Amino acid sequence: MTDDRTLEREEQRRMDQYDAVQNAARDEIEQRAREQARHMDREERAEVVNLSERAKGDAISEIEQKKGEVHRARGTARVSQVIDYIFYLIYVIIGVRIVFDLFGAREGSGFTKFIEAVSMPFLAPFQNLFPDPARGQFQLRFSFLAALGIYIILHVTINGFLRMLAHRKTAV
Repeated sequence: MTDDRTLEREEQRRMDQYDAVQNAARDEIEQRAREQARHMDREERAEVVNLSERAKGDAISEIEQKKGEVHRARGTARVSQVIDYIFYLIYVIIGVRIVFDLFGAREGSGFTKFIEAVSMPFLAPFQNLFPDPARGQFQLRFSFLAALGIYIILHVTINGFLRMLAHRKTAV
């Protein structure tokens, strides 16, 4: 979640810097235009006003575009938060299952049955992937540890893709 807030702050900082540079350039251009307008005839002044109106329209268009980019980044950050939450739940479920197997939790217990039922959809593809050493009822599930690692890689990959979408480069 901190990464998502950092993403929003970074995007806002970038927008503020862009706006500051744009405002400074616009102020300088307007100052030069005022100085030159003092030495122009009526026709040249009309042309300057026309150019100024076009520049104003371009500036408004750019501001709207930047607002869209910020909105997209915020939406992507929200999606990333939801994905984080889902993966954290998966990690907890798998972790509890690994700990229960490691410490030999009673299979007849209602909570153990519940954890097994909830974790099975996530762990079924990895069942018996590796030999799982056991001593009595205590079992170390390398297959489930591998599943946890693969879910972590998948989580990082999805978040990386979302960050790429949020930080799409634009021409300035």
